[in-house]
Amino acid sequence: MRRIANWLCFIALCTALASLNGCAVMKNVQEPSHPESEIKRNNFQVVRGDDVVGQLAVIKLEEGDTLPDIARHFGLGINAISAANPGVDVWVPKAGERIMLPLSFILPDAPRKGIVINQATMRLFQFKGNSPSLAVSTYPIGVGTEERPTPMGQTRVARKAPRPTWHVPASIAADHRKKGDILPAEIPPGPENPLGEYALYLSKTGYLIHGTNKPASIGLRATNGCMRLYPENIAMLYKDTPVNTPVLIVNQPYLIGQRDGVLYLEAHTPFEGSGAGELEKINAKLKSIEKQSARTIDWKKVKEVQSEARGIPVPILEMGQGGHKEEVKPVKVEHPDTLYGRPAIPELKLEAWYVLAADVREEIDARRIAAIINHQGPPIPARVLSKSNGYRVVAGPFDTISAAREAAKRLKIDLDIDGIVIEPVKQI
Repeated sequence: MRRIANWLCFIALCTALASLNGCAVMKNVQEPSHPESEIKRNNFQVVRGDDVVGQLAVIKLEEGDTLPDIARHFGLGINAISAANPGVDVWVPKAGERIMLPLSFILPDAPRKGIVINQATMRLFQFKGNSPSLAVSTYPIGVGTEERPTPMGQTRVARKAPRPTWHVPASIAADHRKKGDILPAEIPPGPENPLGEYALYLSKTGYLIHGTNKPASIGLRATNGCMRLYPENIAMLYKDTPVNTPVLIVNQPYLIGQRDGVLYLEAHTPFEGSGAGELEKINAKLKSIEKQSARTIDWKKVKEVQSEARGIPVPILEMGQGGHKEEVKPVKVEHPDTLYGRPAIPELKLEAWYVLAADVREEIDARRIAAIINHQGPPIPARVLSKSNGYRVVAGPFDTISAAREAAKRLKIDLDIDGIVIEPVKQI
């Protein structure tokens, strides 16, 4: 279980560090609460002269919620919802806790044409129409790892394919062989295909914008260089994107924009090696704006926003006449009856096969492990069972021993969990 332990420690460390600079408690929330269907997630009109779209929202968590489930339902990546809510447990947040939904975005500093991808924010922007009737659709994405990063620069959509076949690159096949996972030369459409249901092939050979069978990875640096979207988002993007659409990939962790005459700053944690240069660049731009506008920027607020890196647009200067404008209050959102894409856990069946994934003393540890397993892709259902002196995490049910063994194999490869296959209970 070394890998899952390292992952849990990493998440705990990140949230602990973030909590030193920010607070996840929501205050001054507008009343009354709004139906979640009224909250805009993906599609916005861009007012001429404005660079900020959307509106912040806040929701009260219920028992059994996870941040990945809330993120997916509201069109956010796990990076965005975690950064906006420092100190909140990703997998086992407290029921009743109020969390921010960072559904306000500063558009990338790039031509508003075709598709623009900001790696630093792990977000894709698709521009349609022209000013004054410019519209933008925006979706969270997963991007390449530090070892296999997503390439920067200009490219285009060379071709499109529904239900694509994945031709496994030799480098990826070699990585899997080291883990004892032998991949075939190609994987046909279906639940095992990591490209999902739709793919946009870029003119930069070997790189795609595609769906995924691992939706909990959206908002993470988890790919081999491609850009992946939630299944529901790639379906919309695929439909709206013609061949030869230009695609520009940028890296902008610090964003400046204005709306209604107010200047905003949005900050994200920079990728390795880009922080100092990007910080110097944005501060120089802010000094230029301050000089040209003959107004004073709140530099204390600027440093605070950059340090916290919560990914939320914050006003730092009012461009028009009058005093400093207060931050826009988030709207309160009703909790949906059902979270879209939330993993379903089948009922226990005595005649089925199971895999014992963990045996721990603390309930919260068991719930966290079960939540992580439940969000694997393709899905592996898992639940927590209590015993006299602790808790067990059991994956299943599986109809056959081969399915149980395959699940145990995936738990070992993906999470370094040594699962034990459990036989069905014999009927008397």
